[in-house]
Amino acid sequence: MPFRRSSLNHRHRDGHVLVWNQRHFHEALEEQPQRCFATRYFVTFMLFLGMANAYVMRTNMSVAIVAMVNHTAIKTGEEEYDDECGDRDIPIDDSQDGEFPWNSALQGYILSSFFYGYVLTQIPFGILAKKYGSLRFLGYGMLINSVFAFLVPVAAREGGVWGLCGVRFIQGLGEGPIVPCTHALLAKWIPPNERSRMGAAVYAGAQFGTIISMPLSGLLAEYGFDGGWPSIFYVFGVVGTVWSIAFLMFVHEDPSVHPTIDEREKKYINDALWGTDVVKSPPIPFKAIIKSLPFYAILFAHMGHNYGYETLMTELPTYMKQVLRFSLKSNGLLSSLPYLAMWLLSMFISVIADWMISSKRFSLTATRKIINSIGQYGPGIALIAASYTGCDRALTLAILTIGVGLNGGIYSGFKINHLDLTPRFAGFLMAITNCSANLAGLLAPIAAGNLISDPSKPMMGQWQIVFFIAAFVYIICGTFYNIFGSGERQFWDNPEDDEQKPALQATSTTTPQRLSNGSAPPTQAITSS
Repeated sequence: MPFRRSSLNHRHRDGHVLVWNQRHFHEALEEQPQRCFATRYFVTFMLFLGMANAYVMRTNMSVAIVAMVNHTAIKTGEEEYDDECGDRDIPIDDSQDGEFPWNSALQGYILSSFFYGYVLTQIPFGILAKKYGSLRFLGYGMLINSVFAFLVPVAAREGGVWGLCGVRFIQGLGEGPIVPCTHALLAKWIPPNERSRMGAAVYAGAQFGTIISMPLSGLLAEYGFDGGWPSIFYVFGVVGTVWSIAFLMFVHEDPSVHPTIDEREKKYINDALWGTDVVKSPPIPFKAIIKSLPFYAILFAHMGHNYGYETLMTELPTYMKQVLRFSLKSNGLLSSLPYLAMWLLSMFISVIADWMISSKRFSLTATRKIINSIGQYGPGIALIAASYTGCDRALTLAILTIGVGLNGGIYSGFKINHLDLTPRFAGFLMAITNCSANLAGLLAPIAAGNLISDPSKPMMGQWQIVFFIAAFVYIICGTFYNIFGSGERQFWDNPEDDEQKPALQATSTTTPQRLSNGSAPPTQAITSS
């Protein structure tokens, strides 16, 4: 069926007018309301806090379990440390004994139980959010996550390992909607020319949550109430519950249903996202998505990022303790330094990415590939360099901090690219890629653990292999993205196909219609000429 052509004054690609090239879009940019704190910025801020809260819930167990375990009871021999460095005067702090005689294998089950629940709900919530809206799934999911945090101490003390695993698994189920639903809300609230920096601002909450969680959890474990470590879950449980209630009360699905949004801002967002086209939300084009190379480019980039990131997240503390002799428990600031760098650089890079798009000096495809290359090649090169620094603690930490910092480029690269390919199905695509990426991330600590467990081989050489594998995964997946990635809206998400349906041909209004589920009409992606 041929595409219906629009005005000759509009520029076309794939048979439909792109929002970026429409006259009303540039008028909308000129007429955007000048307010200090617009409603869409408040939504962005709440999503940022939600992402931070999600990562706090995800990472606090890794700190708490150090204080929970009775290391003396499970100690079968001296812990392995690197003997290749000549400086043996660096002190090693022994961990304080806790309540539970859990060995390393049991600790592994506890730490991974959250992620099994998290992975299971990615795709289902992506589909449900597409059909019923994202707001309530996100708000109530995080509320479940937060409320069950209060049960962690009781589950550990009364139910043992498997009771604790059950509670953490349910917490993971509740956190499942965070990424796909956040992506879907960004598609409804953020105009195309603001996506890079707003998307980066929201997802930078992950690093902010890690920065807050690691040192604060250490302090609570040391000085908190009810034995120390339980206060970690009580305090963050309260914070998460307050955020969830506030999110459900003050954030709305899209600008059209927000009761107090400024009418000028509502018009600006609607015109920038939807234009004057009347469209509807069609079924998810599963077959077309499966055949889409740009989709696979995002998928592999996401999987490569998670493998490398989880290698650093889960194994860097062990490396710094065994080889570099840092005591991360007594120095939370040091352990969170790479993630502070990632948070700050992700914000800086996002501003550059939006300038590259708005100035029209670079196409959207080129922008995504250049910025994503910084985000994936940067840490890959840093890991290779760090594997050759030997016993130089300061140089190793500096290189790893820079590498993790550059990793922040992915938030303006593949991480936001779903919205470019298909704004109407961005939440569903994010659910697929995030689910697959987390499965890949689960392999990272397993692979690293097996590589460094052989006492007959030099430890520094084994860690070099761990770093090399993560580096090559980063670089190979980033290269695949550069070859097959795209910033163009895909043909299988063409609104003009929807407009040709009889039910829509009779409609002549210039106001975007509400969908049958009460959510906003689909957005249109920005594409540079």
